[in-house]
Amino acid sequence: MDEDVSAGSGSTIVAGRLALGVTLLAFGLGTTRVIDGLAASDAVSLAHYVGGVALFVAGLLAFRDGDTATGTAFSALGALWFTWAVSAGSQASADAAGLFLLLFALVALSLTLAGGDTLGQAVHGLLFLAMLVLAVASFADSSALAKAGGWIAVASGAVAWYAATAALAHWPTTLPRRAAGRGVTATG
Repeated sequence: MDEDVSAGSGSTIVAGRLALGVTLLAFGLGTTRVIDGLAASDAVSLAHYVGGVALFVAGLLAFRDGDTATGTAFSALGALWFTWAVSAGSQASADAAGLFLLLFALVALSLTLAGGDTLGQAVHGLLFLAMLVLAVASFADSSALAKAGGWIAVASGAVAWYAATAALAHWPTTLPRRAAGRGVTATG
């Protein structure tokens, strides 16, 4: 694989983005309840092993390769997915669940503001928004907000999946820039 692919360098980023994408798609679709009989709790095993363990390992591999930004993102998100999965089904209050989702949102916000490539920032930004909406839904006991948060999580998962697939398939990862106009230069 080409190490200069703008969707992420190296197989660690691709594997991590695939793990995050699949986990977010399963979690988000379960939260929306768009598929009859499927709930977010049905994504627990996937979140435990793919979103938790695999993503955490991808983060450790990124740290080993000297990529602290990717290592931080994947290990933090892996730890959060692992925690969500092992605590699923516990008798936590709605407010405790909301607090966890709010803290998850703050981690995603930090990852968004840290920078990186456009697709990575889009994934983290949408993840932040999804977790924030889900936190508010939990505090307010609102199924409509929970569905909205689920759809935002689906969008985040789709962008993560696209970013990984784009790196593997050499698809575009940025929009082409248009010229500013006739006679206009970058310096004015």
